[in-house]
Amino acid sequence: MALVTNNDLMVPARRDGYAVGAFNTSNLEITAAVFQAAAEKRSPVILATSQSAIAYAGYDNIRCLVDNLSREADIPASLHLDHGTDMDIIKGCIEHGWTSLMIDGSHHPFDENVAVTKAVVEMAHPHGISVEAELGRLEGIEDEIQVDSRDASMTDPEDAARFVELTGVDSLAVAIGTSHGAYKFKGDARLDIARLEKIAALVSIPLVLHGASAVPPQVLELAQRYGADLPGAKGVPAESIRASIPHGVAKVNIDTDLRLAFTGHVRQLLAESPKVFDPRKILGAARDGMAEVIKAKMDLFGSTGRA
Repeated sequence: MALVTNNDLMVPARRDGYAVGAFNTSNLEITAAVFQAAAEKRSPVILATSQSAIAYAGYDNIRCLVDNLSREADIPASLHLDHGTDMDIIKGCIEHGWTSLMIDGSHHPFDENVAVTKAVVEMAHPHGISVEAELGRLEGIEDEIQVDSRDASMTDPEDAARFVELTGVDSLAVAIGTSHGAYKFKGDARLDIARLEKIAALVSIPLVLHGASAVPPQVLELAQRYGADLPGAKGVPAESIRASIPHGVAKVNIDTDLRLAFTGHVRQLLAESPKVFDPRKILGAARDGMAEVIKAKMDLFGSTGRA
């Protein structure tokens, strides 16, 4: 199946009360795990690539890989730039067939964020590419994006409505208490669902939840049992994600949980099978472990059976 845009996936999701998972990838095994899970669950899916993932794997390699696996799985899928800040990379994604872009101007003041977002919308829409933006900042670290607690701020509902009107953006990532990385919360995990409800009442386009990995206990325990040093890692509880979806969230970003699953299954295989040195067996275990995590996310988001 040919790649579609995020709009093609997210508008029906918001309308019908489910969310589509956006899973970050940078190699064959992660991409294969995503499509393996999507084919089994008959779920639409978003393949997200950070700027550093593109630097690691290359535009053409990523695009061909996603194209080929999408056709084999026969699943509606989009290829999305996550946290785009470099205009040269954004232009490169347009040229190389990405179907969705995120321009992240959240580190700018409001007016500057509006200006840079509007410029990307005007650049992408003539090519039929949908655009996501972000208002408010998420604490934490994801690839080259880093925000500490003193710079993190929640999304203001009225600002969100004004931002969407001024930019013509297709979807909006909001800050309601999630954060990037494996160490999301020092105390109890709390999302500001009341704030999200206010945003959804004022903004009709699909909303996006970044930093939404759960750091599942069983995945974390596996990685730690075989040597990973991740004390205090804590993610967003599944019930918090589930509670956000009726309030306009149509895309949920997942990266950390896949990294943890990859790490845990590779460590387990190497520890339990010290004679194995075939990369296909080592990485195949990681692929299958990630696919199980992804399938659980699709069930949680309500996207199972929507393809």
